[in-house]
Amino acid sequence: MTMRRSPSFLLCLTALAGLTLTACGASRDAPVFNGVKFRSDVRASKEDRASFVATVRNATPALEGAVLAAEYEGVRYCITYIGNSDIQWQVGPDTPPAQLVASDGTLSLRGRCAG
Repeated sequence: MTMRRSPSFLLCLTALAGLTLTACGASRDAPVFNGVKFRSDVRASKEDRASFVATVRNATPALEGAVLAAEYEGVRYCITYIGNSDIQWQVGPDTPPAQLVASDGTLSLRGRCAG
């Protein structure tokens, strides 16, 4: 016995497949902060997986955007690891710009997922 699919079912299935492919393509695009795409990364501590360091390369020309990019990486990590976006920052987005760590143009923010 074969099942016959209605045209509206096939249309919905096609639309869903298209949206899925569009979403996959969009996930590869790095977010833009203050008009700049930053190369960023987050690394967890081996001793305490809730503790992390978010780094952004080439941060010096646009420090404000780089801070936002590092904060984004930290929030994304905590949501993935803990399930919420609460972070206790040791060096974070509220740290005065003069006190931010930027070694060789790389900005580093340190925090711990609270949960």
